[in-house]
Amino acid sequence: MDVRVSAHSAYCLQYHVVRVCKYRRRILKSGVREYLGKVLSGLLRQMPGVEIETIGYDGDHLHMVMTIPPKYSISEVMGRLKSQSSSRMRKKFEWLSKVYWSDNIVWSPGYFVSSVGVDEQTVKKYVEY
Repeated sequence: MDVRVSAHSAYCLQYHVVRVCKYRRRILKSGVREYLGKVLSGLLRQMPGVEIETIGYDGDHLHMVMTIPPKYSISEVMGRLKSQSSSRMRKKFEWLSKVYWSDNIVWSPGYFVSSVGVDEQTVKKYVEY
């Protein structure tokens, strides 16, 4: 984890994010995974500083380790990635309209996020001394 610098801050903010497919449908197959990776990379270009460090797929969900600068809220980044990736995936893979009949839905409404970094004891020792 590298310390990043912006105009008014230095930060090291990494998050483990899990995004689940609606109804836990196993749609993240070969072909879809590759396309989704390209879509997410393209979307991140619209948010300078936001990066996917690592991404892993299971059939019905994906894990990402992401760096998100303090100028963006996690919910803002997740919302953009969710809505725009859903729309693009539905246009590219027409068979998704048979799996999900609602407009532009691919992802469950929520997501899991956890910070990544040193443990609490290490931070406490640093602050105390």
